[in-house]
Amino acid sequence: MARKWTNINLPGALHYCTGNVIHRIKIFRQKRCCLEFFRILKEQLQKWPAKLICYVVMPDHVHFIVNPRDGNIQGFCGALKSLTAKAIVDLTGDKRFIREKPDKDGSIHQFWQEGFKAFPLWSGWMIKQKINYIHNNPVRAGLCKSAKDYQWSSFRAYYFYSEEPLPVDHDWCWPEDGEKLKQAMKELGWPGHFKKDLEVE
Repeated sequence: MARKWTNINLPGALHYCTGNVIHRIKIFRQKRCCLEFFRILKEQLQKWPAKLICYVVMPDHVHFIVNPRDGNIQGFCGALKSLTAKAIVDLTGDKRFIREKPDKDGSIHQFWQEGFKAFPLWSGWMIKQKINYIHNNPVRAGLCKSAKDYQWSSFRAYYFYSEEPLPVDHDWCWPEDGEKLKQAMKELGWPGHFKKDLEVE
């Protein structure tokens, strides 16, 4: 049986992450909600720390590529999910996020669908493909005609070094990533020349 590689902690790897708003509510049509998401994401990137490669906030979901220094993508996404949910629910007071009955932990709100999906990217081709997918998401959804015109993506930050709405890391890897990834892949049973695979022209 093939191993499931989604949502595993893979130190040294970039991770492509997706989070969907519960019931696909288009809460991110509100500027204040987008700004709040970015505010908390920025804090988490510094606190963790982690490198942010690219991102997009769509009306009802988000995509981003991130490289936590400790490789703990489950922890990073879990913290981001929890903090953004509470902040945006508090900010909006939107009753659509109230649960029919409290969760086991006593929570009465649910903002995100269960789980963030995170997938490790181990080759330059995969990284480039996901970056292009993220930046073109608003165009495919009919939200803009050109990726550079969408306000809530990293297109301008990635290609033109803009600081808005959030800067990205053009140096994708931490100094020790090669060795961390080689060891992690060995433990998981993946073959390959990992450091070479991460190099992008």
